[in-house]
Amino acid sequence: MRVNLRKLILAISIALFLWLLISYSSVIEVPRAISRRASAIEIKNKIYNLEKQMEEQLADSNLLLQKVKQQIKKEDDILEDGNEGGEEKDIHSSQNVRTPVLPVLVIACDRITVKRCLNNLVKFRPSKETFPIIVSQDCGHKPTYQVIKSFTAVDPSITIIQQPDLSEIALSKASELKLKGYYKIARHFKFALSYVFETLGHEAVIIVEDDLDISPDFFEYFLGTYPLLVKDSSLWCISAWNDNGKKDVIDISHPELLHRTDFFPGLGWMLRKEFWMKLAPKWPAAFFDDWLRNPENIEGKSCIRPEISRTYSFGKVGVSKGLFFDLHLRNIQLNQEFVEFTKLNLTYLLKENYDAQLSRTISSLPEMTAVEVMASFESAKAVKVSYYNAKSYQMAAKKLGLMDDFRSGVPRTAYRGVVSCFVRGKRVYLTPDFQWIKYDRKWG
Repeated sequence: MRVNLRKLILAISIALFLWLLISYSSVIEVPRAISRRASAIEIKNKIYNLEKQMEEQLADSNLLLQKVKQQIKKEDDILEDGNEGGEEKDIHSSQNVRTPVLPVLVIACDRITVKRCLNNLVKFRPSKETFPIIVSQDCGHKPTYQVIKSFTAVDPSITIIQQPDLSEIALSKASELKLKGYYKIARHFKFALSYVFETLGHEAVIIVEDDLDISPDFFEYFLGTYPLLVKDSSLWCISAWNDNGKKDVIDISHPELLHRTDFFPGLGWMLRKEFWMKLAPKWPAAFFDDWLRNPENIEGKSCIRPEISRTYSFGKVGVSKGLFFDLHLRNIQLNQEFVEFTKLNLTYLLKENYDAQLSRTISSLPEMTAVEVMASFESAKAVKVSYYNAKSYQMAAKKLGLMDDFRSGVPRTAYRGVVSCFVRGKRVYLTPDFQWIKYDRKWG
């Protein structure tokens, strides 16, 4: 097919050249002596007719040239789509994905340490045009507002918006009163996301909270993975966070490795307007992050998450009173190696490719128990550990050093029931020993 098209292009080009040569030779007259009696009007008429003929010929030539260019483009498209080499076209080469504008939405309240977050965003941001920064402040805390204004005053690409509704939320139960902070957070997120998408009209946004550090390749990570969000309708978010991102259970030697997950990671994530318009009408009054971890609320869609986190939370002081930070967040590893994601072929993350490969991999692996994995120093590069119910999963997860909780029946980082980690030099797949169909909300 490619050879025939090349021959066609060559033939058209030769025909175009000969046609132009013949056409112009017939138009241009050989100068001859002009009679002294020839009037100036006759000369002007000849010149006018000659110019008109040349313009017509030139227009015809341009039309033919455009047809040749279109034929060349068709050939290139056929070669890309046909993919003679058998490899799938890289998502970054798609003509439908242009360099996007990906604003960074910083959710702030009453912590002046937002300065640390903004300093890092400014430090690692490669382009003000591609990544404008929008800080949304709730709480009306003046010292925090002054810190944010110190950035907006010197950089027009950084702006601030303020949550207009600072009213107290009416809660009747005593237990709810203790959790009112979570209600205000959900209200603030809805305001901020609605403003970015509906008022400013952006097509996508990266959300960070004011207590996050970022990796040097944070922006490159989102720019490189954004085409996945556009191309794959089974995805709804890209996250910079790995819930099981502690040093002992990740592969530090592969910072470029990414995974699919059914568990919403949060803590630095990207969302498109198209999906926000579905979420907004049913946005919850509180605990929006766990609400997003219910497969029913996100239409059964998945997210992309990294092997090594691209964010790190330094926010010990918050609505959780530092408990979750001490138990877990402080031990998450932040990536320090710059990975050029925009130059990587990430088609392995597309659902049809990822699911098939995951099934092939797990079916071919030797099986071990979690106890055997932790005690083994064998040379196997990858193994699977099976579980058959919630209790057996939790026992295996604890032994491997993973988080063992569930949200709406979904284990942290799970994809189709499988949790992947890297322990003692082995890739370990904690996988159900039954035919997985969907998550059981009774688990956890």
